[in-house]
Amino acid sequence: MTDPATAPEPATHQKIDTSVPHSARIWNYWLGGKDNYPVDEAAGDAYTAVFPGIVTIARGSRAFLRRNIAYLVSEAGIRQFLDIGTGLPTAENTHEVAQRLAPEARIVYVDNDPMVLAHARALLYSSREGATAYIDADVTDPDRILATAAETLDLTRPTALVLSNILGHVADYDRARSIVDRLMDALPPGSYLSVNDGSRGIDPVFEQAQDAYNDSGAIPYNLRTVDAITGYFDGLELVEPGVVSVTQWRPEPGSPAQEIVAEHGGLARKP
Repeated sequence: MTDPATAPEPATHQKIDTSVPHSARIWNYWLGGKDNYPVDEAAGDAYTAVFPGIVTIARGSRAFLRRNIAYLVSEAGIRQFLDIGTGLPTAENTHEVAQRLAPEARIVYVDNDPMVLAHARALLYSSREGATAYIDADVTDPDRILATAAETLDLTRPTALVLSNILGHVADYDRARSIVDRLMDALPPGSYLSVNDGSRGIDPVFEQAQDAYNDSGAIPYNLRTVDAITGYFDGLELVEPGVVSVTQWRPEPGSPAQEIVAEHGGLARKP
């Protein structure tokens, strides 16, 4: 088990700005977490007043991630995970799902939010057989992410790259594509890419709420078309059923039918 006493302390030069809402804390609020501030609750409530369905999207996104990780461990045999833009810890984090099924799994989380960094000690708890680490880095710096991740992961072995609700924060789509390509190029054949993001062209009320949020002074999040989200997987082998609403991706057998939501994702293997 990783000793939490050896976890990195929050960087002293970083400050948690409680005057501006932050997407990670708002997401935590929608998921029922407590790691948020009144400004985040206010922004979250303003959003749900326009589009109550965002709570369904948030919870559907978390369930999609859980099913992705379970598939990767149980069916694809993956034991290494690079989770970028992890956000604040809630229930069923990547390492919890993976190590419950394979205690030897190794996970590296990446985020650049100081509040997430303050929770690094909680994230660093691992099974005795595996490992969990945290990198304070931005998704737009893939070279640094890869270099630091290699201290915990063996990047010559198949690894799952997880990008959950993070690429929408990269304003330029071509740049977002290049980041994904750079990260996947560094991983060997047999590795996987998991992506899910808010989708445009599905629900105009969702788009209205997101546009208002982006205009509020918070860090913008850009919704993208399903075709654009699918573009992240170019050159890879999509796992069935492909890029779909997160609620429709391999639902648990016997689960009730789920509504289609404006959040799409998929999982693909590098040949």
